[in-house]
Amino acid sequence: MTVTMEPRLEAPSHDVRPRAPEGRERAVEVDFDGFYHAHFRSLTLQLAAYCGDLTQAQDLVQEAFCRAFARWSRVSRYNDPVAWVRRVAWNLATSRWRRLRTAQSWLNRQREEHVPGPDPNRVALSAALAALPANHRRAVVLHYLADLSVSQIAQQEAVPEGTVKSWLHRGRAALAAQLADTNEVNHS
Repeated sequence: MTVTMEPRLEAPSHDVRPRAPEGRERAVEVDFDGFYHAHFRSLTLQLAAYCGDLTQAQDLVQEAFCRAFARWSRVSRYNDPVAWVRRVAWNLATSRWRRLRTAQSWLNRQREEHVPGPDPNRVALSAALAALPANHRRAVVLHYLADLSVSQIAQQEAVPEGTVKSWLHRGRAALAAQLADTNEVNHS
């Protein structure tokens, strides 16, 4: 890489090989490591001022240098390779902002639907059904919610119809007693 620069006292030590005779300005060849060490800190500080987060700036500048390293044979021939790395880092920051803005916009469009809680009667019925024995509960649910006849329930459960009638009778009686107790508690 050829960079035209004036010697400075605070310039970092890195592999510098003069190419041209000494004069007011001199052309020097810098390897990637030297280029990285010479410019990482200043580019990070510039990007931190832009995006407001030092850690994010370090990540973005690091990514820009990785991209420069992958294309070093071409980037090193640019008049100002630092400008190329800076532009890539700023573009990465801008892309990140766009992605965040798009994600935030999508999240804002997702509406929360506030659904009222279950009716107290439904809660009481669910609790009463849960207290029934399993075969009584199945018979009541199949008969009253699935609209199956006694013979259809008997066929599905592989029991006589009289057994289904007994389960329905006992299930209704238990539900009536539990729901009556619930109503008494609610009205007290």
